[in-house]
Amino acid sequence: MSDGPEDTTTAGGSTSRPRRTGWRRAIPTWRTVLTAVLLFLLVVVGGLVAGYLLVDIPPANSAAKAQSNIYLYSDGSFLARDGDVNRENVALSQIPKSTQQAVLAAEDRDFYSESAVDPAAMVRAAWNTVTGKGKQSGSTITQQYVKNYYLGQEQTVTRKAKEFFIAIKLDREETKDQILEGYLNSSYYGRNAYGIQAAAQAYYGKNSERLTTAEGAYLATLLNAPSAYDITAHPENKQRALARWNYVLDGMVKKKWLGRAERAAMKFPEPGPVKASAGLSGQRGYLVEAVKDYLTGNKIIDENTLRAGGYRITTTLSKNRQDAFVDAVTTRLMDQLDRSRKVDTYVRAGGASIDPATGRVVAMYGGIDYAKQYVNGATRRDYQVGSTFKPIVFASAVQNRATTQDGMRITPETVYDGTNKRMTLSHGSPTGFAPANEDDRSYGPITVTEATDKSVNAVYAQMGIDVGPTKVKNTAVDLGIPADTPSLSSSQGAISLGTATPSVLEMTQVYAGFAHHGRQRPYTLVDKVAKSGGTLPLPERAEHAALDRSAADTTTSVLRSVVDGGTGTAAQDAGRPAAGKTGTAENDKAAWFAGYTPELATVVAVLGQNPKSAAQEPLYGAAGLPRINGGGFPAQIWADYTAAALEGHPVTDFDLRLETGAGPPPSAPTTSGPPPASPGESGSPTTGPTTAPPTSGPPTGIPTTPTVEPPTPTFPTEPPQPTTEPTEDFPTVGPEGAWWVG
Repeated sequence: MSDGPEDTTTAGGSTSRPRRTGWRRAIPTWRTVLTAVLLFLLVVVGGLVAGYLLVDIPPANSAAKAQSNIYLYSDGSFLARDGDVNRENVALSQIPKSTQQAVLAAEDRDFYSESAVDPAAMVRAAWNTVTGKGKQSGSTITQQYVKNYYLGQEQTVTRKAKEFFIAIKLDREETKDQILEGYLNSSYYGRNAYGIQAAAQAYYGKNSERLTTAEGAYLATLLNAPSAYDITAHPENKQRALARWNYVLDGMVKKKWLGRAERAAMKFPEPGPVKASAGLSGQRGYLVEAVKDYLTGNKIIDENTLRAGGYRITTTLSKNRQDAFVDAVTTRLMDQLDRSRKVDTYVRAGGASIDPATGRVVAMYGGIDYAKQYVNGATRRDYQVGSTFKPIVFASAVQNRATTQDGMRITPETVYDGTNKRMTLSHGSPTGFAPANEDDRSYGPITVTEATDKSVNAVYAQMGIDVGPTKVKNTAVDLGIPADTPSLSSSQGAISLGTATPSVLEMTQVYAGFAHHGRQRPYTLVDKVAKSGGTLPLPERAEHAALDRSAADTTTSVLRSVVDGGTGTAAQDAGRPAAGKTGTAENDKAAWFAGYTPELATVVAVLGQNPKSAAQEPLYGAAGLPRINGGGFPAQIWADYTAAALEGHPVTDFDLRLETGAGPPPSAPTTSGPPPASPGESGSPTTGPTTAPPTSGPPTGIPTTPTVEPPTPTFPTEPPQPTTEPTEDFPTVGPEGAWWVG
């Protein structure tokens, strides 16, 4: 017996490998690994060779000619058709070099020096498609041209594979100049413009050969996402468009295609007005664009695929209610204007109506005519909502069980100081925020209900601070206002006065939440999207609790008082139990009425905009009136529309469950006003949880100006003057420089 190593010599004299034992048997040998790698490479190379040989360059696709999409009302009747192609091909020599370079800077800066495909981007795009992460950008210009002209817009692995091989072949058979020319002539730039020539005409009213560097850079910006960068359709996208435009120009400087001095002197070229196709005139264009934005914004279908056409889209819009909305705006507002009065040419309107129980948008008013006023008044997000935001502040106070500076719960009967330009306090210290009331009117001690009736800024400015701007913002977001809404975060202390700029449609969703007892579904404009016998899945819109029922219903009880005896009495003409709030933006640039019945929530805004410069303008003197406010035209339009929209439906009262202590008090405060009214003068106090506030008269019996010294209130009798620097949370607005949003 030997203690040495095992003999591995065979009979023939050769030596075999030692036998692998234990855990080593689980590890593949280097020969196995090498064989596997070689086989994998062989399969990949074979696949690439086979793909290259089998995939030919096809003729131009039918999508390059774009089919129509059909839009239907909710009952299946015809609404509109889009898809008429606006295209005119031009030679590369007719496109300024600077415009060509701007496109390269935006989409593929190494186009002339690199290959036709970007394998890394292809793998990334394929992986995101397979894993459901959506569309992935990063393709070369050659690949984009292949997709636009030879294939289609569908996001599938098969299409991406074909795109890969066709791009390689095309790069071998055509010059870079030919490919770039084809790309510029086949790309979509928005405004139904296919190709650079159509885009130059659509945005700047000139031929492509006359485009300036700045204009070419803006058209190049649009290639990334036309709907996101057309600042005429969506004025709120101006900053995003500017950032992309600057990115393009900076890329040109980096590639030494543009001098730094010339770049520094360049100004953004404002695009011209939109010329809508005849098929989208009237309200049709507004509705179609809103539906498109809904489809793409909710990732139901991407913009390029939708543009290729062939879809049959059933909307949630009711034809009868849509017609009623147009009639109400026309008779109540537009027929009262005189175009010889300059200010009357500024008047615009927007409106939206939602079924609170389902979240379905049943009607929308965008403007007098899509062919004349391109921007949709219902979806634009650039006008302050004014005091229509105040109910959100009160709802947030109830929801968060907020208290005054003295620790008293905020209810409809809480007494605040309504003194004009009163300095607000935070933790007992002045904030530097002292807003004025409308018309500089002072109210003295006043309940929250009456302050809502009369839209007293001094009360709501303090209430917003008592609740906390962050909590107010969170409640707004929970109710459906997007968190990225302009001024929603930045306004801080002024948030309570409606300095944020959500759209009419978004505010309608908020009030639909109030109407539905705090429960809400995200709004929808689409019932069905069909193509070739199949349908696309629509997003789940699960109902959720934006507010506790008692918080929502207590807010409704306060807003009923606004209609019954406050600034919104014109809404009574609807002939139904209603709740709502008026609002006026700073300098009277917009007037709002947001209201609801148990079955229908509707918001109407009258907006001032210069038809030439697109600047927001005050509406003083419009329609021959000293001023336009929410209780005028907006509330009247609301009443006419609501009466027509609900005609034939039974009248339903609100079923409210109020917060404890939310009803009118059993008697007026003992020292803040005259003795309690005798029976019959102001009605009996409410005794049940579902009883609404009185339909007329002050809800509490407290006069505007107390006749005797009030008791110790929840505010200082003499507003203290600032002794320290204002906090960063609130704007520095002193009594002399105060502004108001009514």
